[in-house]
Amino acid sequence: MTATELSPAQPRPPTAVALGLVTRRPRYGEKVIKGLLFLCATLSIATTVAIVLSLVGPTVEFFGEVGIGEFLTGTTWAPLFADPAFGVLPLVTATFVITGIALCLAVPTGLLIATYLQQYARPQARKLLKPTLELLAGIPSVVYGFFALTFVTPILQDLWFVGDPPGIFNAASAGLVMGVMIVPTIASLSEDAMAAVPKALSEGAYALGSNRMTVSTRVVMPAALSGIVAAIVLGVSRAVGETMIVLIAAGGTPNLSFNPAEAMQTMTAFIASAGIGDQPTGSTGYKTIFAVGSTLFLLTLAMNLISIRLVRRYRQVYS
Repeated sequence: MTATELSPAQPRPPTAVALGLVTRRPRYGEKVIKGLLFLCATLSIATTVAIVLSLVGPTVEFFGEVGIGEFLTGTTWAPLFADPAFGVLPLVTATFVITGIALCLAVPTGLLIATYLQQYARPQARKLLKPTLELLAGIPSVVYGFFALTFVTPILQDLWFVGDPPGIFNAASAGLVMGVMIVPTIASLSEDAMAAVPKALSEGAYALGSNRMTVSTRVVMPAALSGIVAAIVLGVSRAVGETMIVLIAAGGTPNLSFNPAEAMQTMTAFIASAGIGDQPTGSTGYKTIFAVGSTLFLLTLAMNLISIRLVRRYRQVYS
């Protein structure tokens, strides 16, 4: 043991703050920023609570007049007729049919685009293609709706080869165009998730002799699975909540069918069509808007809870 080790610890020299050379000034700007961030977080929570409270009252009154069993299991939706029927299954079925068609187009297309941008595209091509792709997300949904009605539907009528061709209003054109609308969301967020994967993983796979396709499908995508799942769920949430495309292209006929060539009415389309003010406030027909809105809210909440569970299960943490 040396003398240096036996010697007591040397006292640290006084800092500039201790000598009084530097004064501590209160950082009012930082406190203001913290306050603004807290207000934004509180505002988002308060908005969600306000939405729930606005739905609860009329929904409880509606189920006081209509049985919840009839509402959830009924196969006929005609709340505004002289002999009303309140079975919400046609609206729920149409919502999931159109959303399913959209996902069949958007998920593989979005993942292929994300893989190309991350693994194959050159930097200059990526800088050009990604902003162009994200530009599609800024197009108003009403434009997509008229595009589906006037462009996609005539093409489907000419190319349809299974059963009767689609009518003017049909679920197929609405679902396909909705898929085009959510492709930028899935592709952009999936590409961001792939870009967050450490380069050491892909470089190690290349060092072992793997090609780009193998690295993309067996290394990068599994490592970015949690982000990809989150992107898909966000796309599903947007598709389920879409209004104008289904209102314009799918029609307003409540129809319990899985045939995409037929006209259907989704939950959001009913809310939009019934909420224009024709129903007297306080009537049962008026309260159906809140009952369907609560159903849509609960379905979206369930999907988000499932997505959170999946993301946490497959999340990869890299140091």
